[in-house]
Amino acid sequence: MNTPQQRPNLLRPLPRWIFMSRWLQAPLYIGLIVAQGIYVWQFWTELVHLIQMVSVKDITEVEIMLIVLGLIDVVMISNLLVMVIVGGWETFVSRLDLQGHPDQPEWLSHVNAGVLKVKLATAIIGISSIHLLKTFINASQYDEKTLMWQTVIHLTFVVSALAIAYTEKITQQAHASAKPH
Repeated sequence: MNTPQQRPNLLRPLPRWIFMSRWLQAPLYIGLIVAQGIYVWQFWTELVHLIQMVSVKDITEVEIMLIVLGLIDVVMISNLLVMVIVGGWETFVSRLDLQGHPDQPEWLSHVNAGVLKVKLATAIIGISSIHLLKTFINASQYDEKTLMWQTVIHLTFVVSALAIAYTEKITQQAHASAKPH
């Protein structure tokens, strides 16, 4: 088999170009940062709306709860964006070199594509849970079919996340057993 030193020099630029193509993802991550800015705007707009409604005292406890759940939903989606932006950049584009930085997220030190998938699936379940809770609080405004389908979709997310986590566990065990001891 040819070693890298024995390969013809004509092929060297192609692997280099293929490796450099990862930088095409940079505009995608920048776009997600812009999307996160939009979520920050949405959060503050909703918070100001809540404060205005409470100051007028024309709001019920259920309405407050629904608005607060909406705020939590925005925060959870923003957290999901951070995981995708930071974890995706670190995994697929380039190292962030945050070792020793006091603000380095704990999970980033052991992130890989599998760990990122499990974290994203878990975050999606959390977001879905908030939506389902909002629906159940307002259940009288939904028909039975809508309630059923939202529950089925949420359970599908849960089962999918469990399958992803189990697959990642099997993969990690296979890698661990394949390493020489």
